[in-house]
Amino acid sequence: MLPTILNESAVAKLLPRIDVQTTLRNMFAELAAKKAVQPAQTTTLFPNSKGDVITYQGVLEKGNVFGAKLSPYIAGEAHATVTAWTCLMSMQTGQPILLCDSSMLTTERTAGTTALAVDLLSKRDSKVLTIIGSGEIAFAHWKHVEKLRDWSEVRLWSPQLRDNADKRQKWSNACPHIKFTDSAEIAAKDADVILLCTSSGKPVIDTVEISDGALVTSISTNIKHAHEVPPEFLNQSQVYCDYRETTPDSAGEMVIAKRDHNWNTDDLMGDLPELVSKQCAMPNRTSPVFFRSLGLGLEDIAIANEIYISHTNQQG
Repeated sequence: MLPTILNESAVAKLLPRIDVQTTLRNMFAELAAKKAVQPAQTTTLFPNSKGDVITYQGVLEKGNVFGAKLSPYIAGEAHATVTAWTCLMSMQTGQPILLCDSSMLTTERTAGTTALAVDLLSKRDSKVLTIIGSGEIAFAHWKHVEKLRDWSEVRLWSPQLRDNADKRQKWSNACPHIKFTDSAEIAAKDADVILLCTSSGKPVIDTVEISDGALVTSISTNIKHAHEVPPEFLNQSQVYCDYRETTPDSAGEMVIAKRDHNWNTDDLMGDLPELVSKQCAMPNRTSPVFFRSLGLGLEDIAIANEIYISHTNQQG
């Protein structure tokens, strides 16, 4: 049998049927219970500096599936092309069952993973939320964290907002009480949760403005050794990540902090499998909390499997 093929439009129609938060929480619990396998991601360079492809693999025993997401970066004269496709295969037959466009899945799993970290690591009485970045991933972050805490103030900063009235209106429609700030430093000062949602390869905030007990979350981008916070910030904060077995060897600020600032992987307080299974210490309010998400193949596999199940049920 040929696998089901779903393009971006088809995935967009199915995504609202998926409980991303529950799917990810269950997946990390399975990883903690050794019922899932997450190898390190691999990057393969194209010849003659024409780009690269990152491969994210994963095995999910409960779903009887394994697979991989392939995300190429294709260099071009005017601009680069970045795509992502996930292939899902059956652990029972060894046959491919799904090939789907992963552009929206990547956005959802990135935001969903951050939201899970916010729910697990941020103070229960958190009131002030800051978002740095205003693109689709930043917007997805807001939708995922909107109801996690009783936010009394939501701040947003991005250089793209200065001359983009349409984008400002989009954010105002999604969050009527949002406050557009004049700088990242103003946005971050005394915030309880700071979501870094950029594609920057260098720090986007001054960590001096971050309060003790505040949670800072950071995502990844294709730029080598990309880091949204200064690497030395890791020595000043309580550090968590999505998966301790793979993230410290690839996350830019962690690689640099180990190389230049005497930070050690042993200083990690925990990861999401340990957090959801209550196998690590929780943060306190004596210093900032930093969560780094690199992106796991299992996140893509788990959500793609739910997409496949929803599609199959809809067809049947």
